[in-house]
Amino acid sequence: MRARRRSLRLHGTIARDLGILIVSGRYKPGELLNGEIAASDRLHVSRGAYREAVRILAAKGLVESRPKVGTKVSQPERWHLLDPDVLSWIFEFEPDEKLLHNLFELRRIIEPEAAALAAQRRSEADLETMSRALDGMAKYTLAEEAGRLADQEFHSALLSASGNAFLVTLTTGVGAAVSWTTIFKQRENPLARDPVPDHRKVYEAVRASDPAAAHKAMMNLVDLAFLDTTNARKPKKAGKAG
Repeated sequence: MRARRRSLRLHGTIARDLGILIVSGRYKPGELLNGEIAASDRLHVSRGAYREAVRILAAKGLVESRPKVGTKVSQPERWHLLDPDVLSWIFEFEPDEKLLHNLFELRRIIEPEAAALAAQRRSEADLETMSRALDGMAKYTLAEEAGRLADQEFHSALLSASGNAFLVTLTTGVGAAVSWTTIFKQRENPLARDPVPDHRKVYEAVRASDPAAAHKAMMNLVDLAFLDTTNARKPKKAGKAG
């Protein structure tokens, strides 16, 4: 069992390292990865561990393997961008500006509508979960893991309260997006503002069964989160004068 756990950690680590190289653009779409034997020798790992790592990446849409061709990096449109691992790899370094914009564009499409539905369909249990999450965010702040978990719980509860089964399937992806953007925007300095009041406005509108107010409050929350995240990006270095 210990050997199996070590093996699982090993191919997971290999997948992470290769995944970061792919999403950061170090390995380009269409580029062939090293052959199994060459790669396992270079990484000083077994061929089996490397194969398992490639399977992980293939399941996430980052690579595709074909007989007599090898393993090549997939086109970005095939990547499972809402996969929690893929999102974590994207935010390992400086995320692409367009990709960051696209992520928040998706949140603007999904979460305000989910909040409006939640205002019409929420149960007392949903409200209790959201209230508990708000208390956790206020107690621990987003600078601590417990506070960030409470933040994820709030957004998950909101999607659940929408009563839409398809929206609920997005919970993991949205939760990962919320988590990693929160970590990213605090990587250098703590947040300059407290985001709890923005979340509380959403909660109050949902509790009041006011779809329009819930939609507006969630749209404002996402827009402010986008502003916080873009402000956390490192400024591009100016090119040398010619």
